[in-house]
Amino acid sequence: MKIGIYGGTFDPPHIGHINACKAFLDQIELDVLYVIPVYKPPHKNIFSGTDVTSRLEMTRLAFQELSNKIVVSDIEIKREGRSYTADTLKYFKDELNNPEIYFLCGTDMILTMDFWYKPEYIFENATIVYARRESDENITAEINAKCKLYEEKYNASILSIDLSATEVSSSDIRKRISNDENEVYLTPSIYDYILKNGLYKEK
Repeated sequence: MKIGIYGGTFDPPHIGHINACKAFLDQIELDVLYVIPVYKPPHKNIFSGTDVTSRLEMTRLAFQELSNKIVVSDIEIKREGRSYTADTLKYFKDELNNPEIYFLCGTDMILTMDFWYKPEYIFENATIVYARRESDENITAEINAKCKLYEEKYNASILSIDLSATEVSSSDIRKRISNDENEVYLTPSIYDYILKNGLYKEK
């Protein structure tokens, strides 16, 4: 069984996330893609204004309508605490009887994975697939050097997927919504959910 894992804060999930998900599912030819909103990321501070239930619901709205191969999982939310990739990989290896795992990450992640919790376990048990949502070619050499390091140090298997650059961030979207600006990087269902629930408005 060939599964994909795509985690993130998804606060909110936007077109960049959705395009990466589509490319990951299609280009790696996955049997199942698990999209997993984190409870608390270990590598950054999460925006404190959105409750975890809202992030989970927005993630479902964003991804479940794309394909019947996509499963939005709440395992990291139920586990609470810091969400470590190594723990999530172990969960799926045990639960699904050692599937072939592909882990999708972005540029910021591929450049820092050697500083993560149990990087040797991650590289041993998953093929790393990275997608670039930005078009800054200045960091290409840095990415190539990191991938070479991972391959030499951890015997890592690393792939990249083709993706048209969508230079947008969730923090920028939150700021525009807070300022009552129109938001073009969200699907209508997510934008309606945000407006209906008054998310990202300054209290």
